Amino acid sequence: MRVNLTVNGEALKADDVWPGESLLYVLRERLGLPGAKNACEQGECGSCTVLLDGLTSCACLVAAGQAQGSAVVTVEGLSEGDALHPVQQAFIDAGAVQCGFCTPGLVVAVWDLLRATPHPSDPQIREALAGNLCRCTGYEKILEAVRLAAGRAT
Repeated sequence: MRVNLTVNGEALKADDVWPGESLLYVLRERLGLPGAKNACEQGECGSCTVLLDGLTSCACLVAAGQAQGSAVVTVEGLSEGDALHPVQQAFIDAGAVQCGFCTPGLVVAVWDLLRATPHPSDPQIREALAGNLCRCTGYEKILEAVRLAAGRAT
């Protein structure tokens, strides 16, 4: 089957998609967008978080056919050309990027959080990121990155 999507503002299509194929697989393998990571394939880690029609979603849990006609934003779509999005830059500046596996999903989740709540409290940050697991940083650097990005947005 053919799946038509708008990905990061660009109309794209994927051909020969089989019915059980995930949106994550289509993004990474068929459309060449490796930002969202394939970690647990069960929606437990958040490494594959994307915005699907404006809502954060685990791309590993969405069948590609369910996304037909949808708008998808991946971590690649947050930057403008070579300029990193302020959330992406804050992760670098705060030292929140370790192995980098969880970072794309965290960045998308933080972008979504700051869109809805420009100056979140620590409990709001923790709640927004509860579905994203990191095995390297211990989370304090991630919280620091969110605070930094929120502070730069003012």
